[in-house]
Amino acid sequence: MSILTPFRQWLFRLRPDEHLPIVLTQRRIFIIPAPSGLLFAAVLCLMLIGAVNYNLSLGHALVFLLAALGIVAMVHTFRNLVALRLTPGRAEPVFAGETARFHLLLENTRRHDRRSLNLAFGEHEKVNLDIPANAQAMIAIPCPAPTRGRLEPGRITLSTRYPLGLFHAWSYPHPRLSCLVFPKPVETPLPPPSAVAHTGHRRGDSGDEDFTGLRLRQPNDSPRHIAWKAVARDIDHRPLLVKQFAGGSAEQLMLNWASTAAEHDLETRLSILAGWVLGAEQQQIRYGLRLPTCDIEPALGAAHRDACLEALALYA
Repeated sequence: MSILTPFRQWLFRLRPDEHLPIVLTQRRIFIIPAPSGLLFAAVLCLMLIGAVNYNLSLGHALVFLLAALGIVAMVHTFRNLVALRLTPGRAEPVFAGETARFHLLLENTRRHDRRSLNLAFGEHEKVNLDIPANAQAMIAIPCPAPTRGRLEPGRITLSTRYPLGLFHAWSYPHPRLSCLVFPKPVETPLPPPSAVAHTGHRRGDSGDEDFTGLRLRQPNDSPRHIAWKAVARDIDHRPLLVKQFAGGSAEQLMLNWASTAAEHDLETRLSILAGWVLGAEQQQIRYGLRLPTCDIEPALGAAHRDACLEALALYA
């Protein structure tokens, strides 16, 4: 560890902020001249040299007026950030390769507007906003999510060059933000479901089920369930239909880690399982998940889907 590390952690607030909301005090805001500000200062120096050389009173007055204008701009640039209050919000889960969006609530408790605020995670895409006086605004800051797992974007860079662009002021708020990144799903045919009685005992294909209708055939459906008589009426134009039954038994899937091809790498096998989870949920087939580290019993619904995807995202 470098001897400068503790100093950098204190100066730039590299540790996550524990207390909420985060208030940008004077000690947390940094300000330096922008490139345009340096050019402005150089031009003033040349103007001052010319005014002194030719003994121009109006030249001196113009130089000092413009210098005072620059100082006032510096104060307003600093004031545009000071006393802002930030509260982190919730980030929705995403799939690997997508862009996560972290919500942040900004509160302006002062009687002046906050203009041209820029927020970003490091060098990623910036988001701009204005906040009226005594108001608040919710903003979503994007951050790429290239790999599965728990994404922690780190500190936020909040900056501004308002009002004249002569000075660049910034701060590094660091709320505790995280987002769950699911494996990128791969679409493959579902494994064949098993017929399970409502009492929990396995049953065969015959029984006292009641016929409830027809549906389009899926790749994993057994040929024995195809309604051949209905298809034969218009075999050239009618798609394959499958009989649906209810009453005695129901279909369910157990999405097993062992069912994925062993020659695939870890991420590919997790992506296949994620595709199966989404496919089973879309077809409304009860499904469970069996991993080497955990088992999730068969069920349906958004909460069950998210629980399975979370297990895949955090699998190590």
